[in-house]
Amino acid sequence: MLWAGFLFGLLGSFHCVGMCGAIALALPGAGQGGSRYVVGRVLYNLGRVSTYATLGALAGLVGQSLRVAGVQQGLSIASGLLILLLVAVPERYTGRAAAALGLDRVLVRLKQTLAYFFQRPSLSALYMSGVLNGLLPCGLVYLALAGALSAPGVGGAAIYMALFGLGTLPLMLALSLTGRLVPLQWRARLRQAVPVVATAMAVLFIVRGLGLGIPYLSPQVANGQPASYHPAAGHAPATISVCHAAPAK
Repeated sequence: MLWAGFLFGLLGSFHCVGMCGAIALALPGAGQGGSRYVVGRVLYNLGRVSTYATLGALAGLVGQSLRVAGVQQGLSIASGLLILLLVAVPERYTGRAAAALGLDRVLVRLKQTLAYFFQRPSLSALYMSGVLNGLLPCGLVYLALAGALSAPGVGGAAIYMALFGLGTLPLMLALSLTGRLVPLQWRARLRQAVPVVATAMAVLFIVRGLGLGIPYLSPQVANGQPASYHPAAGHAPATISVCHAAPAK
């Protein structure tokens, strides 16, 4: 259900407005007019989508390795538990963990490079700004990547994260074009809804991984195939995986 990535991105885009809205409003080229101005904003957002798709492919590699090890259903449950953990742990602690791993130095370098492209209003610089913005720490992206672990293969995980990025695009693009869209007081309220959506998705992952025999939602698996799969009947093998949104810019 790769479409769930788009749905999660769409619902979580209000979080992006609160976390990255300032960057979208400060994009270079504000003095430009006409189609070039619009194209620049579109390229910036497509840069973010490109990064999310690449990160999704990396998550897919991890998930594929675990599926080869025969832990397909366990992976779905683990993805749900990971999402719940990310929801429960305050972002300040994840920041401390990143500092302990030395990632803070990488973040400083990343911000310096982003500032470099911000000083250049070319279309390619705007695209690269979006690419780098997609690498900035973001709880919503981490939640989405946790869901991508259960996507069907590397390509499926990349598509899942690309759809997640496209889900955030309408609101973020509108914000960068109009300068304002959602009142500040509403941003905080809408951001509070993100953990609720993420928790619901996590429960869905866990239920699906339990194989409770509920069609489409939690099908039973036998010998790596759904209970309803009968090779003699000519059915194609089905992949039991969960691609629901995960929750975080």
